[in-house]
Amino acid sequence: MQCATHPSTETELACGKCEKPICPKCLYHTPVGVRCRECANLKRLPQYDISVAYLTRGLGAAFVAGVILGTVWGVVIPFSFSFFFGLIVGLGLGYGVGEAVSQATNRKVGLPLQALAAGGVVVAYLVRSAILASAFRGVDVLDILTEDLFGYIVVGLGVFIAVGRLR
Repeated sequence: MQCATHPSTETELACGKCEKPICPKCLYHTPVGVRCRECANLKRLPQYDISVAYLTRGLGAAFVAGVILGTVWGVVIPFSFSFFFGLIVGLGLGYGVGEAVSQATNRKVGLPLQALAAGGVVVAYLVRSAILASAFRGVDVLDILTEDLFGYIVVGLGVFIAVGRLR
């Protein structure tokens, strides 16, 4: 008997429902036995099923959370007092953006939402840099972006936490 999908493969297996010949590459284990792809009726888990509407909501949430948290970061905590304090800021920033995207998308998870959350953390950093540049008139935004080791550490940690929140 030849596999219905791979005609060059000889097999003794058959789908438990439709009796179509299947090879070990084509079989799917189900609670009621071995099935072909069509009979197994495989569906994607609902939390990974992300529609365009959810992506749009996630994009909006990431942007708004990034602007709000970046403003708070730039106005309330413009500079780091210590390395440990910077880590706390990064944790809060990442969790805040990740949670905003998660709630806006009805707790969906997946790679596209992780990318949106990472973008939200970067938006927060850019807003914070713009606020610092406007507060100190003689400082250019590019100077802040090129010489801000503390900011890069906070952004890296924030992206890590935001992405982990949406796994």
